[in-house]
Amino acid sequence: MTQPIDYNVAYPSLRPAVIGRNAVATSQPLAAQAGIRMLQQGGNAVDAAIATAMALTVLEPTGCGIGSDAFAIVWDGKKLHALNASGRSPQAWTPEYFAGLDEMPLYGWDAVTVPGAVSAWVELAKKFGSLPLTTLAQPAIEYARDGFPVSPLIGQLWQRGVDKLGDKPGFSACFAPEGRAPSIGEIFRNPDQARTLALIAETEGEAFYRGELARKIADFSAECGGTMTLEDLAAHQPQWVEMLSQPFAGGSVHELPPNGQGIATLIALGILEKLNIGEHPVDSIETLHLSIEAMKLALADLDQHISDPDTMFFDAKHLLGDEYLQQRADLINRQQASDFAYGSPRQSGTVYLTSADASGMMVSFIQSNYMGFGSGVVIPGTGISMQNRGNGFVLTEGHANRVAPGKRPFHTIIPAFALDADGQPLMSFGLMGGPMQAQGHLQMALRIMKYGQNPQAAIDAPRWRVISGRKVSMESTFDRNTLAALRAMGHVIEVEDPLLGYNFGGAQVIVRHPQGHYIAGTESRKDGQALVF
Repeated sequence: MTQPIDYNVAYPSLRPAVIGRNAVATSQPLAAQAGIRMLQQGGNAVDAAIATAMALTVLEPTGCGIGSDAFAIVWDGKKLHALNASGRSPQAWTPEYFAGLDEMPLYGWDAVTVPGAVSAWVELAKKFGSLPLTTLAQPAIEYARDGFPVSPLIGQLWQRGVDKLGDKPGFSACFAPEGRAPSIGEIFRNPDQARTLALIAETEGEAFYRGELARKIADFSAECGGTMTLEDLAAHQPQWVEMLSQPFAGGSVHELPPNGQGIATLIALGILEKLNIGEHPVDSIETLHLSIEAMKLALADLDQHISDPDTMFFDAKHLLGDEYLQQRADLINRQQASDFAYGSPRQSGTVYLTSADASGMMVSFIQSNYMGFGSGVVIPGTGISMQNRGNGFVLTEGHANRVAPGKRPFHTIIPAFALDADGQPLMSFGLMGGPMQAQGHLQMALRIMKYGQNPQAAIDAPRWRVISGRKVSMESTFDRNTLAALRAMGHVIEVEDPLLGYNFGGAQVIVRHPQGHYIAGTESRKDGQALVF
């Protein structure tokens, strides 16, 4: 970060950044309180993250569930660790299995890959946690067993989910037990999920992948004509991976490698560094134009090249090579919007949370069903909703991301982390929301690291989202003259209300102050909360 932190409330929001020695920020207030509760019981930031994540499966089922996938970044006080807990496809998923389809299914069992979130909770607890998993699960169990009031935005999304998925196997019995979605403010209970969470905690995940719950998943799959087997579930293993990074604004931004889309953020930031971003104000036409163009280039490469790293045609690091980034930057016209194709480098529905503690440990964690409630499949009597990450595959012959047995699909969910010039933690951050995530990471990094905005201001600032070609969706809170100027440059602008479309994501950010405490911000477009003590 080259600028001092600016604490001004720069955009329309009544939320200030919050400051304390310990912090948790996520998209649902009761989940944030679950994390704080662990910190107050003597737990660390990883304990807080796990408790928050487990609670979110109960409190925000519109974005995640026990059948989600997950990724995590942990600063342990000395270095970064990255965990890929995304699951693989069933062994039956050959390209021939999907013959006759133009694209991968969105819903039902043929959209479900092996869920990895449970393995993330267990692995993080074993490696870094200080409290028993049974303690970490307690807030989630209580919310599921005793009930919780449905929060406003989640209530709206819940209704959409019931309207869309009500006929999917097991869905209505779990999420619309009275024949309807719960209304906003209504107490909702899920006793089946409470029992499942308790069993997962007591067996440290064994019941989910090799025991009682695994058998229920496999049996229901067979009953519905699905292909997921006990062997598919038992074969799952989370993986500690080496992170990718990109120098930016005097520090560095770190993302997990593929099969996630975090590399797109790093490509775009690298291009912006080549273009000397920062010469104009953060909300200027010049800064917006260059940022949008850099993101378009990065997304073109993402769509073409990224898949399970075991099946990529080259090492992802080649996309971050200095010469390649310069070549891509040279394609940008500073006065005109362009429609970019992918390059060829030479060989050389989600919830996000972040936590930090007084010892210096920080966690960036994300888990997701993918599209809202996911596949719509819910395992009877368990409260386990299954993601639809299989839709992330393609069926195109010769494509790196083509479906195959035991393969991880391209993933949209990505946590992020930034270090300062001395290699010390600067911030833990993320922005949920499908294709918005890499774009949101760029916008958060740019505003906080290059321009010194405090995390709440950076979150409240108007956002843009590249759609395709020269099409860009922009929030209605942008200045009208700015929108007109971008249109004159050739950008095809679609204006959206940030509170109606749910298309600009949900950010959570914790910035580490040089004196060792934290500054946290939460998404003003969501139901979330940042808590400190």
